[in-house]
Amino acid sequence: MLLVIVEHDRGEIVDAALEALTAGRSLAEQMGAELHAVIIGEGAEGLTDQAAEYGAETIHVVSHDILTDYGPDAWAESVRQLADDLDAEAIMTVGTDRGNEVVAQIAARTGLPFVANCTSIDASVDDWSMTRVQWGGSLLEDSTLVSDLKLVTFGHHAVPASEESGSGQVEEFEPELDDSHAVTIIKDRAVETSGVTLSTAPVVVSGGRGVGSADGFGILEELAGLLGGRVGCSRAVTNNGWRPHSDQVGQTGTRIAPEIYIATGISGAIQHWVGAMASKRILAINTDPEANMVSKADYAVIGDLHKVIPAVTAEIKKRRGL
Repeated sequence: MLLVIVEHDRGEIVDAALEALTAGRSLAEQMGAELHAVIIGEGAEGLTDQAAEYGAETIHVVSHDILTDYGPDAWAESVRQLADDLDAEAIMTVGTDRGNEVVAQIAARTGLPFVANCTSIDASVDDWSMTRVQWGGSLLEDSTLVSDLKLVTFGHHAVPASEESGSGQVEEFEPELDDSHAVTIIKDRAVETSGVTLSTAPVVVSGGRGVGSADGFGILEELAGLLGGRVGCSRAVTNNGWRPHSDQVGQTGTRIAPEIYIATGISGAIQHWVGAMASKRILAINTDPEANMVSKADYAVIGDLHKVIPAVTAEIKKRRGL
């Protein structure tokens, strides 16, 4: 039996959880096993139908007085106890910050190996073989996992989410937890951003050193606003103090997977490409036809972004009657 951890935030399922269930269906089929899902804490009850829509045969709803919000210790111990109770063969999820944190906790508690951020897994044999991302995406490593209980995560955006209904039988589970498991748990939040985030935006418009200044991002903000997207940037931009680090796309910033990534004035160093390579389509706007981002893009405009972006914006407004 394969147990998939369904990540959610106060009763709202995250996109990565749907990717995990999709990847889990493939693994379970290779294993010849049932796909079970585990949803933890307050709000879990309202997510069972969605988990079933993405293939879960059995959904375990975990509740306890301590599980008022996300906490890696409490979540990991809950999953460990459930997996032991079910005699699970494998535990997996997607390698978001929370996903990797919880599975790493399980590995520490069980003393078992853990393989993170896989791009593909062959689960048809006892010793799983997989390819995983290392060094922020600059290296793909082939590994073999030998363990009675397999602990793995898929890389975020490595598997596109797709629906395929499972029977969705719901079972309740109450773990044995004490105050020590609440040593790390969310007690309060301060909202810094709202709405579409850089990692979930369908359109990302990014600027690099070629934008020229902090003020130069005004035309990118306008275009992103018209397209319902967010503005990103390269590391050179944050180093110059033009944009905050939270806007940075790349190995040391945010990894994105928009429907289209519009990269303006960005050379396309490997560190930036690591964060952008999951984009469905890439449009590069650059004066240098030999720039790395241009060579990797699906579409390219060789020209001055300060002329191209306003022209694109004007055409969008014209077609929308704005």
